[in-house]
Amino acid sequence: MSESETKSFEPIFNNPLGNSPGLTINDLNRYLPAIQTIEDISMNAEEMKEGLFLSEGSEGLKKLPDRCIDLIITEPPREPWVDIDNRGSQMTLKEYYEWNQNWLSEAHRILKNTGGIYLICDWHYSSMYYGLLSNEFIIQNRITWYNRSARDKSQTPTWKNQSGDIWFVTKNEDFLFNNHAVSLKSERGNLIHDRDKKSQNNFWFDIPAVNNQDARLSDRLYAKILEASSFKLNWILDPFMRNGDVGVSAKKIGRRFIGFETNKDLLLLSMKRIDQNN
Repeated sequence: MSESETKSFEPIFNNPLGNSPGLTINDLNRYLPAIQTIEDISMNAEEMKEGLFLSEGSEGLKKLPDRCIDLIITEPPREPWVDIDNRGSQMTLKEYYEWNQNWLSEAHRILKNTGGIYLICDWHYSSMYYGLLSNEFIIQNRITWYNRSARDKSQTPTWKNQSGDIWFVTKNEDFLFNNHAVSLKSERGNLIHDRDKKSQNNFWFDIPAVNNQDARLSDRLYAKILEASSFKLNWILDPFMRNGDVGVSAKKIGRRFIGFETNKDLLLLSMKRIDQNN
């Protein structure tokens, strides 16, 4: 870089007190100018584009063309009003139900006919999602997984909750599923194979604890889903991206990824993580 170019370069941020968790000042200077918003989403079925967008999930879904996505993996927020400027109070349960109903309707529209959704949730709302998903999709299975990193904040005097639910639903009965890509391991680390090469168990106890402070859930959880229900270059979507776990896992194994997030700090962290792991 020439002396004149060096003098003309001015970083967007140089205050070390202004950085966000997981992001350095250099990260902010690198990724802030690259942020894309909902106004930047312009796609059709023939011209799809990977990207992470600062957008509320249900609004971002409306900008995508019909039948363009192979697989949706997401954990819907329990407080979707957080980080939305025009929302000043919590949703009622009825509003939350309708909010989920709206984005799932859009998800059905954008999924390819062979596409599916893996919806991650805890037991509090699992029965609600069963009802909602039954209205739009064909429910293939409910997976229960052992969450070794779970932190139960309820201070319950009875049983500590250390399991999670994943609803696997499809648009049609003709869907993509690679049964042989998935293998379970016992607590001793031995592979478990069904004698007749039949379906794998829907109780996943081989998911390790999270060992990355920037990750929310284990990469192995997403890799297991992606290996079973997608191929290379398939389009993967997470409409409620948080810190980009799905995108990191998808890009590692050659999938194309689109994600939406309302929190700018989490969006920047996602951009950094996916960039560094790609």
